[in-house]
Amino acid sequence: MSRVAIVGGGLAGFVAYLTLRRAGVEDVTVFAPETDPAAAWRRRAAAIRQTHMRSESDGHCLPTSFPGLAVRDARARRSLVPLVRSVCDRYHPTVEDFLAHVEELRMSSGWSERVVPQRIARVSAVDGAFALHPSHLGPGSNQVPDLGVAGRGDTPLGSAPFAARESPSAIEGDSMPGVPQLGPGSDLVPARRFDHVLLATGHAGLAMPEELCGDPRAVHSYAPHEYAESVCVVGAGLAAATEWRNALAAGARVISVRRREPQRRPLNVPRPYLSRRGLSSFHRASADHRAATLRELLAPSYPPGREWDAPLESGRFSVEARVNGADQVVCATGFTRGYEHDPLLRRLVEEHELATADRWIALAPDSTVPGLTDSSRTLAIAGVASQWAYPAADTLMGARYAAHGFVSRCRTR
Repeated sequence: MSRVAIVGGGLAGFVAYLTLRRAGVEDVTVFAPETDPAAAWRRRAAAIRQTHMRSESDGHCLPTSFPGLAVRDARARRSLVPLVRSVCDRYHPTVEDFLAHVEELRMSSGWSERVVPQRIARVSAVDGAFALHPSHLGPGSNQVPDLGVAGRGDTPLGSAPFAARESPSAIEGDSMPGVPQLGPGSDLVPARRFDHVLLATGHAGLAMPEELCGDPRAVHSYAPHEYAESVCVVGAGLAAATEWRNALAAGARVISVRRREPQRRPLNVPRPYLSRRGLSSFHRASADHRAATLRELLAPSYPPGREWDAPLESGRFSVEARVNGADQVVCATGFTRGYEHDPLLRRLVEEHELATADRWIALAPDSTVPGLTDSSRTLAIAGVASQWAYPAADTLMGARYAAHGFVSRCRTR
């Protein structure tokens, strides 16, 4: 019986895999649509022309915070400057260095050999374990369909012009007695059984304002695009700020449309929520207070600094209340939020009647799912869907947090 499964092959799943390997857990199966763990992140970073990581010294995939990319950079440059900046939480690796680091780890860790490119449609609790049920995409098909862009009601699933979802995968293997299979037909891929399962399914889709669905001028910031002579940027977070700078650098006239003024902070989540004391206080709060805190933390923000402010002093930048007649509309509106937008998580909640609060699954502090995790089995969630346990769950630091909680259960049970 296979013991450990990771559903989702993005950076959160990759960090979990590396953490498991470091702890000596070898029997790991990864369900992912492709073998490059940075594929989705790479496409989004390229679309917004991102050059540096926001995550400071923790912007890497290693199982521990130190040594990070600063050590790698210091060796390459034969300079202590990266290490000094890292100690002061002022070291921001370049995107190029980060992607090279991911590729080195992918090649050296055996990750690709553990990946099976199919998709998981359902996770069901069985006696002492979990059954992972694959979806059926037709005989011999390993293709994973996009789920479209939220709000684009006139676009069929799979045909949206934006790559909206990196779906988790499933695996071919021995059938499990007593576990029902999905859908009609005799050629379905059977379910497989695992003791410990980590769900790292990533963002469910790109969010588009409903009023802009079908507007031929509109493009999401995370889709490839160039810039017209006049560009209206909808949104006020880091992606929007990056689009302002990029469009101004391209010579465009830029109009910022925002519902609220963005906050200025170095990281997505203030540092107190990254400490043990801050997390303990967060975990002790009532469900209503935690949900309110998360909604506040998800408000748009981007870093302070002249590199962000100086371009906006151009006479070609303005702020307006609504979308105007610009040649192009760039929607820097991020991702759909909430477990209900992820078919796998939504089905898990519905079938097992899991506790939820607002848009979040109510996880235990170690990112496991209460009611489905016990002394013999573990179901945990990593990535953006685990913000109930760790507010900065959609960062690499958050991926490590969930991974260490998961690994501690895999090693002791």
